[in-house]
Amino acid sequence: MDLSDIVAEFDERLDTDEFADVDASPNGLQVGPDDAQVETVAFAVDAAEATIEAAIDADADVLVTHHGLVWGGLDRVTGRNFDRIEPLIRNDLALYVSHLPLDGHQELGNGAGLADYLGLEDRTPFGSLGPVHIGQSGSFESPKTTDEIRDALDELDGNEGTQVLDFGPDEVSDVAIVTGSGVDWLDEAIDSGVDALITGEGKQKVYHEAREAGISVFLAGHYATETFGVRNLAALADEMGLETTYISHPTGL
Repeated sequence: MDLSDIVAEFDERLDTDEFADVDASPNGLQVGPDDAQVETVAFAVDAAEATIEAAIDADADVLVTHHGLVWGGLDRVTGRNFDRIEPLIRNDLALYVSHLPLDGHQELGNGAGLADYLGLEDRTPFGSLGPVHIGQSGSFESPKTTDEIRDALDELDGNEGTQVLDFGPDEVSDVAIVTGSGVDWLDEAIDSGVDALITGEGKQKVYHEAREAGISVFLAGHYATETFGVRNLAALADEMGLETTYISHPTGL
């Protein structure tokens, strides 16, 4: 299959253009020619030396990641940038990246995948960022205790223990999700009236803000909350007739 066809399909399905003005990551094809032929696609959360080498070992033609190599511009291809980009070019391995589009997509995204995993119902977009959303909110069919939610999150790939700011009600009915680094949307969660915010990592000020607002915050790991999107893209690639491989490389963060 032509690489350009894969890029076009992913870009269209993920509404990539809608995020162009709000994402520091240049989403889409970051490294590679438009006219390459593709048989095998590797998927990973991060584009790093370890995952690039694993994709090369798997004889992949494309590596698809959530976190790419470029954030707000690339001035020089030296040092770490060279060490990551040179193996891609030397081994004819293209790199496709989807950052915020793969957080916010309401069916394929990280937030949607985590909502699926938790069994949330009555789901709506959450986590407004300009004209787009990067998360979801929803309700449990039956209220869950803090321990039940923590136990479920602890089972995520790469989770090394969920931290909970347990300031909300004893039973949680409604939650908001912004995967990765999502505590900046705590005020939106408070305003929406949910019982808890689920995200990956926290900031010092969130402890007091959550305590004062009477809302719980679950910190389940940046990596652990962001494996869903690339796995969903792998399933899409399978449907397109491509061979796929998933590279698990948890960071513990």
